[in-house]
Amino acid sequence: MPSVEIVAVGTELLLGQLVDTNTPFIAGKLAENGVDVFAMHAVGDNRERIADMIRAALQRADGVITTGGLGPTVDDLTKEAVCDALGIDTETHEPSLRSMEEVFVKSGRHMRENNRKQALIPRGSLALANREGTAPGFVATTAQGKFVASMPGVPREMKPMLTEGVLPWLQQNFWLSEHIRTRTLHTIGLAESEIDHRITDLFASLENPKIAVLAHQFRCDVKIMAKATSVDAAIALIAPVEHEVLRRLDGHVFGVDEETLPFAMHVLLQQSRRTLAVAESCTGGSVAAALTSVPGSSKSFAGGIVSYDNAVKMKQLGVKREDLDRCGAVSEEVAKQMADGVRQNIRTTIGLAITGIAGPSGGTHEKPVGLVWLAISEASGLRTRRLQLSGDREGIQSRATTAALGFLWETLSRNR
Repeated sequence: MPSVEIVAVGTELLLGQLVDTNTPFIAGKLAENGVDVFAMHAVGDNRERIADMIRAALQRADGVITTGGLGPTVDDLTKEAVCDALGIDTETHEPSLRSMEEVFVKSGRHMRENNRKQALIPRGSLALANREGTAPGFVATTAQGKFVASMPGVPREMKPMLTEGVLPWLQQNFWLSEHIRTRTLHTIGLAESEIDHRITDLFASLENPKIAVLAHQFRCDVKIMAKATSVDAAIALIAPVEHEVLRRLDGHVFGVDEETLPFAMHVLLQQSRRTLAVAESCTGGSVAAALTSVPGSSKSFAGGIVSYDNAVKMKQLGVKREDLDRCGAVSEEVAKQMADGVRQNIRTTIGLAITGIAGPSGGTHEKPVGLVWLAISEASGLRTRRLQLSGDREGIQSRATTAALGFLWETLSRNR
């Protein structure tokens, strides 16, 4: 099994101006194909430091995969740094240059001299086609059989280049014989410690597959990872463990792998032919946004009302002024009326309401920042839940959104 280190190039990464999404994507794809990732790095746009990092990584691993620094500007220095690290110079890759010229002609733009720089690759290296952009990637090798694969930093350019160029090259040159597959079970309504209690013996007894628990906001993921000589063999190793974990966490697993909490909710709603409307205050529409992120959500989600001001709560949702005056907007009584009001106003079978204090101001001793009330209204009655959340304004809004969706999922799954 070959080993690699990943290097993300860009000063903006070190300044916190850009979040690196490339490295986790690359690491996941490499793991699926049986490649060990020894380390992940970020380095600024400095030729000497990039070259030093590549040299050091090649001392520890079979290869280095870089992203970023292949553009036309003066601070795009990755290929020069690779040449420095490997002791070679650059050459023009004519097919890439011609392809680049065609792109500029078709777009009606003038191709400047600095654009031609993108067609330079380390001498003797393999060019990697870029079907989403102009800069080619490349794989450069050493006499000792080690390699540096460099790709653009733009994710839509990097991803197909990785799957169509780098991974096939690794398969061909390293005869990759192991595959790693991961099955992720998404849970809600159970604390990480409770999940650990229920499956602790599996942690201790299993080596392949392995199990890991990752906590998120109001939910946890259980990951089952298996390594085998084929994808089918890895899936076969996972299957019995997945069955056992599902049995032990019965009633709390809402989805697997790419299935999201909103997706799970729409499945339950549509299976039972129920419809949903939401009334939001402190979350400002984020619950509705999450629900409408699912294709086909219009079959079960009718709409929502963002009732941030009390006047909207009264006019659009029928909340009583005397209850607002007596209990306050963030109260169980108001949440109930919001849920009832949105269900009746939009004429759905279920109404979900959320009201709270997101902060940073507005809290009191009796009602501190982070206090949130949830309510679900159905013809059969009302359910409510009180939460006390922590964090800044954005964190409280995000946690409140997840909590509201989780409360709805529990209600729907209980009544199916």
